[in-house]
Amino acid sequence: MGYIPITPFRRTMDAALLQHVSHPPAPPSGEGISKWDALRELTAGRIRFGLSDRDLTVLQVLISFYPAADLRPGEPLVVFPSNATICARLNGMPCSTMRRHVARLVDSGFLIRRDSPNGKRYLRRGEIAFGFDLAPLLNRIDEIRTAAEAIRAEEAHLATLRESISLMRRDLCGLVALGRIERPALPVWDDCDALLTTLVPMLRRKLSAPELERLQEVLSDALDRVRGTLAVPVSVNTDTVAEEMSTRDAENEQHYHKSNSESHDLKPTAKNQTLPRREQKTPTLPDVLSRCTELRNYAPDGIPTWPKFVETVETVRPMMGIAEPVWADAKRTMGPVEAAIVLATMLERYERYRSPGGYLRTLTRKSAERTFSSATMVRALDRQAA
Repeated sequence: MGYIPITPFRRTMDAALLQHVSHPPAPPSGEGISKWDALRELTAGRIRFGLSDRDLTVLQVLISFYPAADLRPGEPLVVFPSNATICARLNGMPCSTMRRHVARLVDSGFLIRRDSPNGKRYLRRGEIAFGFDLAPLLNRIDEIRTAAEAIRAEEAHLATLRESISLMRRDLCGLVALGRIERPALPVWDDCDALLTTLVPMLRRKLSAPELERLQEVLSDALDRVRGTLAVPVSVNTDTVAEEMSTRDAENEQHYHKSNSESHDLKPTAKNQTLPRREQKTPTLPDVLSRCTELRNYAPDGIPTWPKFVETVETVRPMMGIAEPVWADAKRTMGPVEAAIVLATMLERYERYRSPGGYLRTLTRKSAERTFSSATMVRALDRQAA
């Protein structure tokens, strides 16, 4: 077959090129491999070999000049198209650009130049072909496959991490929303919101596996903290409220019966009659129903009495996202009627409340301090209507 040179035509020889040409890996034994499968595997693992997508586009065109579908050991694997033909098949890529990518393929050891004495590419009498040798794709197929599998494993690991972080973020958002309803006064919810806000710009970047693993640890710690907080029984009363519990219960019961009587009789109160402070602030049932029109949608048979009013509010309360401990605390502190009026007025402007449970908890605390009454919220509905 004649002598096959190892030095490039009119090009400088370096140690890396000498290693690729003079000591190529042994070809695999047995059957050949699909030339397109080899290219696909090399494309998957190209980062490991420092190849760009444009390098592989040029290699794909060179492979297309090889007539057979498989690369087989012992067969000549040299293609010999001219530069003009290669550039034409590359959709008009400049010749200088094509040569640069070919040089990268040669330097990486996935293409070997078989130069003729004059540097031309041709096939001589069917014996020797001078051009680009595709043998490295066959000889290094095991190395190529190993790199491709490693890259695919890394990508799968990254995808799993991103998926886990996405699900953990969703859980944390949901638990924080629940926590603001169940225990709105705790600072842990603000801490978690700050963490979630910080994660948004970070996840827009292409993070490495160690960075994603670190975020996963941070979210895991935050979830453990939130779960632990929600697992602690909710304290429905402060120490001050607990000390006055018996007095408050008696007062609330008295208030409830008097309000009920008022709703039945609908008689004007004498001007010189002195009423308890809370009863003076509680509006009458017709006043409340004339303003809280949303609540009437949940009572088709009407709301003739305060007990029916409280019963209707009890039905709506879970739909508003207000937890039972928060509602029980409000009834104990304000009284059932007063607490029901508060929820009825909140229902009128429900879309304004980011955390209805947290807002009710705040009003309950103010009621315990004697700085709030439902009459204020009812008058606010009048101002809204105006």
